[in-house]
Amino acid sequence: MKLKLLLKKNGQVLFEMPLSMEDWTKPRLERELTFSDLELERFSKLFDALSHGTRLKMMTRLLGDDDLTLGFGEFMRDLGLNPKTVWESTRKLQEGGLLVRSKDGRYRASEPGAAEFLLLSLALRRLFKAVEES
Repeated sequence: MKLKLLLKKNGQVLFEMPLSMEDWTKPRLERELTFSDLELERFSKLFDALSHGTRLKMMTRLLGDDDLTLGFGEFMRDLGLNPKTVWESTRKLQEGGLLVRSKDGRYRASEPGAAEFLLLSLALRRLFKAVEES
């Protein structure tokens, strides 16, 4: 069974991506893998922000909160983290565009950051499982 990843909106396919290398033509693959410097910088910051388990746990905890916001101390208490780790991690998540800090000092996921995190964590987890089972 050949797997494909579909991106749909209101029933319309916006993007279809084969998950088998044999289903890619060389020209299409080259076009898709051509990134601008701006895209490379954005991807690099996003992947750097999510490259550590602590930051993944922080985003998961944040999105699981009732009002989708947490304070510095809540990260420390809920995840058993020290202040230095919370400070460094919130900085990385902000640099990656995933997290914003409000005027009252609480953190929340940015709108694109929440979508990116959900896409990367939930979709990839299911995708890995589907690929392993095929």
